[in-house]
Amino acid sequence: MAVKLEYVWLDGYKPTQSLRSKTKIEKDFNGTLSDLPTWSFDGSSTEQAPGGSSDCLLKPVFVVPDPQRKNAWLVMCEVMNVDGTPHVSNGRATIEDDDNDFWFGFEQEYFLWDNNINRPLGFPAGGFPGPQGPYYCSVGAANAYGREIIEEHLDACLEAGLNVEGINAEVATGQWEFQIFSKGAKQAGDQIWIARYLLERIGEKHGVSINWHCKPLGALDWNGSGMHANFSNSTLRNGGSKAIFDKVCEAFRPVVKEHIEVYGADNHLRLTGKHETASILDFSYGVSDRGASIRIPAMVPQKGWKGYLEDRRPNSAADPYKVAARIIKTVKSVKV
Repeated sequence: MAVKLEYVWLDGYKPTQSLRSKTKIEKDFNGTLSDLPTWSFDGSSTEQAPGGSSDCLLKPVFVVPDPQRKNAWLVMCEVMNVDGTPHVSNGRATIEDDDNDFWFGFEQEYFLWDNNINRPLGFPAGGFPGPQGPYYCSVGAANAYGREIIEEHLDACLEAGLNVEGINAEVATGQWEFQIFSKGAKQAGDQIWIARYLLERIGEKHGVSINWHCKPLGALDWNGSGMHANFSNSTLRNGGSKAIFDKVCEAFRPVVKEHIEVYGADNHLRLTGKHETASILDFSYGVSDRGASIRIPAMVPQKGWKGYLEDRRPNSAADPYKVAARIIKTVKSVKV
């Protein structure tokens, strides 16, 4: 039987990479990653190669059933050079987590965007709704906009086998969030990207765009969008003392610049010290503090200083592969 394989990858655009995909028809695919062939594409059309030497390779790394097409699969790919080395745009290849000791839970926020008025879904044409407050975790047509899109996306993700742990309406009008958790940094990134892909494709059906920008309304009194990164490794999960958590958090202080560089474009617009963020110029951490750079969940000290940390600085358009790679590098620098 012929099947549709949708090869999905990230282009080379800067400062924010976008999703690309194309369909390959194969016969007798058995549903396993090892049965997927390497494919190629025109990198000169995606800012990943010059026209005179345009071939780039697509290396399958993650595959799930495609819930929206008959006899189909979604195939997340790394972009490789023709000599088999990772392309410079390939953030996944920089993750140093071969034993999957690192666990990541990403909280992906975004806006449903009405292209007709160039505003979030739910905004009146030529104006603004009431101030934020009643929209967070809201219900009812006066406050929640686009729920049919959100529910369709949740069902699609679950049918694909993605480990979605929840969804909710967010603080601003037309703003929503989904959460994905995985044991293993690479697979966490794979799942976020496939979930983003499904949301983009569902948006096409409804004539609504997905706005991943961290502050699409500019410097107004409206929350921006983040992709908070909850993370742990065996050191944090086994913990046992406040000193261990302090030492890990302090390791982030001297490399603020390196983290911000991969935490998403225009993050200075979002990390202002307002709207549940720390200033991009500062570094802080604290128990249950949503105004800190890194939040230590309240359950951590309650469980004898064992658990995870939440880096609240990554924004909604950040590449989860690059975010995870940078966090892992910093945490691995700690000797306990």
